[in-house]
Amino acid sequence: METPKQNVVGWFEVPVSDMDRAVKFYETIFDFKLDRQNLGGLEMAWFPWNMEATGSPGSLIYEPESYKPSADGVVIYFTANSGDVSIELARVERAGGKVLTEKKQISEEHGYMALLLDSEGNRIALHSRA
Repeated sequence: METPKQNVVGWFEVPVSDMDRAVKFYETIFDFKLDRQNLGGLEMAWFPWNMEATGSPGSLIYEPESYKPSADGVVIYFTANSGDVSIELARVERAGGKVLTEKKQISEEHGYMALLLDSEGNRIALHSRA
């Protein structure tokens, strides 16, 4: 089998039930601004992205008939912009989330992770090399 020429994830969407609360949560823990968009009844808040960097762009999405937050489905690993998971993790509870797994080493090669619930009840993870 051939190795893909690009990363397999091209875009992700995180369901939310309260866009204002969710935007505040993610802007607080990551310390950057999301770009809010209203696309004819579909509300989105795009995470900042750099097409030259590795990783996948994505957004928060509010459309209650088709998108529902869940702690039981896919887990998205967000890269800690600070370079150290513990910095973003320290902001989670005051932003309205809940830490499920404190920072722990995956391996020397793969770095560190932490698991949490966001303000909407989605299970997500943080990742960093340090």
